[in-house]
Amino acid sequence: MENIEKQINAEINLPSPPAIAVRILEAVKREENTFEELASIISSDPALTVRILKVANSSYYALPTKVDSVQRALAILGVNALKNIALSFIIAGELHPASEDAFDYDRFWKMSVTAAVSAELVASHTGQKDEDAFVKALLQDIGIVVMYLSKPDLYAKVLEEKRITGKPIETIEQTLFGCDHQQVGRLVLKQWGLPASIYDPVGCHHYRKYDRAKHSVANDILLLSNLLSACYHGIQSSARIQRIQKILTTRYEMDPADIEGLIDAVAVRSIEAMSFFDIDPGEMKPFSEMLQEANAELGRLNISYEHLVIELKKAKEEAEKLARELQAANVKLRDMALRDGLTGLYNHRYFHELLETEVRRAIRYKRSYSLIMFDLDHFKQVNDTFGHLAGDTVLAQVGQIVSDCVRSSDLAARYGGEEFVVLLPETDLKGAVILAERLRKTIEDAVFHSSDQEIRITISIGISIMTAQAPVENKAQLLAAADEALYKSKRGGRNKISFSGSATK
Repeated sequence: MENIEKQINAEINLPSPPAIAVRILEAVKREENTFEELASIISSDPALTVRILKVANSSYYALPTKVDSVQRALAILGVNALKNIALSFIIAGELHPASEDAFDYDRFWKMSVTAAVSAELVASHTGQKDEDAFVKALLQDIGIVVMYLSKPDLYAKVLEEKRITGKPIETIEQTLFGCDHQQVGRLVLKQWGLPASIYDPVGCHHYRKYDRAKHSVANDILLLSNLLSACYHGIQSSARIQRIQKILTTRYEMDPADIEGLIDAVAVRSIEAMSFFDIDPGEMKPFSEMLQEANAELGRLNISYEHLVIELKKAKEEAEKLARELQAANVKLRDMALRDGLTGLYNHRYFHELLETEVRRAIRYKRSYSLIMFDLDHFKQVNDTFGHLAGDTVLAQVGQIVSDCVRSSDLAARYGGEEFVVLLPETDLKGAVILAERLRKTIEDAVFHSSDQEIRITISIGISIMTAQAPVENKAQLLAAADEALYKSKRGGRNKISFSGSATK
C-alpha cells in the first residue's frame, strides 16, 4: 500500500483539502465542544448554511417542524449526519470546475448523487445501518476527477478507450497511469483527513464478481449504489437490474416487489437530492414509469422485451451523443489545424488555399477583391528591449484587434513572423482603405501589456485590389502588389497606408 501511495503522490497532482472541510473534520475528531464548534464553522459560510437548511427542511428528512438554524439542524439530525451533509457539499463544489472542457462534470456529479441516494436506500432496505453510506457513495469515484484534473490529456485517452472498447475503466487506468481511480480516491480522502471507514471501501469498490466472503457489507452497498446509478444514467440497464435483483434476493432475501420499490425510490429521491447540489436531473424518472411508457407505446409485450426497448433507446441516445461529440472534436481539430497557435488567426497555409479559391472566383465572375498586408513597425526592437515573451504577447493582442476589426465575411491570417494579411471579398479600394485605416488607428492607440510593461507599436500597410477594370492573372500577382505597397509604406516613414500600382488604375 505504501508503494502505491508513493507512486500516486509522484505521478498525480493531488488537490489540497478545502479549508472549511479540514476545520469540520478536526472539530469532529476533538469531540469536546463539537456541537458548538461545528455549528460555528458551518454558520461562517452563508452559502453552506443555506444548503444545509434546505436539506434539513426538505422531504428528504420530513421533519415535523421547520429548521431555522444550523444549531437546530445539529440537534435534530446529529453531528455525524450534518458533518456528512456539509462535506458532501464542500467537496462536490471544490471538484466541480465552472470552466468548459472535455470532462462532463455535470454527468459525473449526477451519477455520484444518484449513487449516494442509492447507498442510503440500500442500507435502509437491507437493515445495514451505515451513517456514512451517502458520503461514501458520493465520493467513491472522486479519483476519476482528481486524475482528470491532474493529467487531462492522458485521462481523455482513458475515457476514449472506455467508449470504444467497453473495458472496465479501472483496467484502462492501470494500463495508462499505473494506478486506478479507486486507489487515487482512497489516498485523497485519507490525506484530507476523512476516516478509514470511508476511504477504505472507496479504495476497492469495483469488485467485478459478487463474493460475500471477500467483501464487506460496505462494499456491497457501494457496488449496488454503482449499479443503481448506472441503471438511470448508463446503458445495459436490464442486465444491471438483473444483477441487483440477484444480489438483493440471494444475499439479503428481499422480496421482488420491495426491490422494484427500491429502484423507483432511487429516482424520486435522487431528483430531490440533485436540487440540493444545483444539478439538473434532466428527464430522470422512476424505472417503472419508463417501462409503463414503453408498454403504452408498444402495446402488449412481455417485460423482457420492454427492457430491450429501453436498452435500445438508451443505446441510440448514447450513439447520437457520441456522434455529436466526435463531430465537435473533428471541427475543433480541423479549426486547430487551420489556426495560428499564437494569434488565433488563420495560418499561412490555409490563407494560401483560400486566396487561390477566392482569386479564381473573383476572376471568373469579375468581382472586386482586396488584399491588405501589414506588419509591425520596428518589431525587432520590441523583442530586443522587452524580450520575446513580450513580443509574443503583442502579436497575440494584435491578432485579437484584427479579429475585432474585420467583418464576418473577411478572412484574417498571420502571414509569418510579425506580418499579417486580410482578404476582403467584394471590396473595392475605398472599402479596403476604410478597414486598413481602422486597423492602423486602433493598433496605434492601443497599449499592449506584458507583465508590468506598457508597449506601443504602429503598423505599415499595403493594399492591392483587383477589379473588372484592373484584373490580375493569379494570386501571386495580387500578393506581390500588396507586398510592394507595404514596403512603399515602410520607405515612406512607416505607420502609413499605401496602394499598389494596379490599385490606382
